[in-house]
Amino acid sequence: MANTKKTSQDIASKAAKILADPNASDIQKRLAGSALSQRSTTHQTGGDMEDVASRVLKSSKYSEETKELAASVLAQSVKDR
Repeated sequence: MANTKKTSQDIASKAAKILADPNASDIQKRLAGSALSQRSTTHQTGGDMEDVASRVLKSSKYSEETKELAASVLAQSVKDR
């Protein structure tokens, strides 16, 4: 079954800004790239990104913005995993 969930315009805008920010962390850029790749397609989050997003959400060291991206990415994961 195809994924019908898509990244919202708000998250996509934040993700684009992060990708353009030379000071953004690698983890932010990975999450932003994943979120943007799911903006207008049927792509689903892969297992490796599920793990990354899950670790971000469980950690206190990441910003709210990073956690927001992680939550969006995780929401579009494969349910069977």
